[in-house]
Amino acid sequence: MSRVTLSRAELEAMSPDALDALERQIAGRYMHRIPWGAVAWGLGNLALWLALWPLVLFDYLSIWLAFPIATLSISLSYLPSHEAQHNIIAREGHRLRWLNELVGHLSPIPLAQPYRVLRATHMEHHAHSNHPDLDPDYPVHAPNDWAFLKNSLLRRQPGGSSQKSYGEALERTGNSALMIDALVMNTLFVGVLFSMAWTGHAIEAALLWWLPRHIALTYIQYYLSWAPHHPGIRQERYGQTRAFKSQLGNLLSMGMQYHIVHHLYPRIPLSSTPAAFRDLKDILALKGCDIGGWETTEAKRDGGK
Repeated sequence: MSRVTLSRAELEAMSPDALDALERQIAGRYMHRIPWGAVAWGLGNLALWLALWPLVLFDYLSIWLAFPIATLSISLSYLPSHEAQHNIIAREGHRLRWLNELVGHLSPIPLAQPYRVLRATHMEHHAHSNHPDLDPDYPVHAPNDWAFLKNSLLRRQPGGSSQKSYGEALERTGNSALMIDALVMNTLFVGVLFSMAWTGHAIEAALLWWLPRHIALTYIQYYLSWAPHHPGIRQERYGQTRAFKSQLGNLLSMGMQYHIVHHLYPRIPLSSTPAAFRDLKDILALKGCDIGGWETTEAKRDGGK
């Protein structure tokens, strides 16, 4: 059965169980695909960022040209790891499981974030989305764009709400090794910055890692946390996220216009979420999801009336 052949009236006439089955059938078409693009993206992007360091230090590339490249590279470093966090590249027991973990560990190095910590806190986010006390991403919520920007900067200050919420999420996992991972990565990050400054390369360290990382964190938090969850007040399955139309388009919004699909079906690769959303949006609208102004098939048939 294909969703596109069914009208709104036909969908409404289906029993809840039949509608659920149709939704799962459609979503299932987009699962169990290895996102090779994400693999190449994660490993290639890390190689690009690492290459900037010798290119700048040996005067093959201007630091002022390397700075925007580093900012873009670090901004793009999280999503391949996100695919690995959800075992989309390969689940446990799969012959390519090693590749899933390799991408997971290596791709977020420019963000100075350890993979196992990212995965643990992200699973807490999925389990408790929009819960004021249990969602580690909850402090990102703000009433508008500018309030988000101010909030994002304040959350990263010593003792900020970001450190508190993620620290509490790690404690709830009961895995003390995760705290060690976080300590090791933070020590490495600070150690590299200190060593670069000590040897007379403070500007290079600041513009290849410190400042691009902060810009990237703000950008990632906006599109992966704030925009798809705003206003962040619903906790039920079909209300945790929303679809939205970004003025920058889907590519520059990091594919998050359709983040609603990811929360419903985390095993669908990022590259497949636009197509999955198009096939699911009539059902999602019927189930009370905020589809962000995207027209349903029925609306298109009626000429948008």
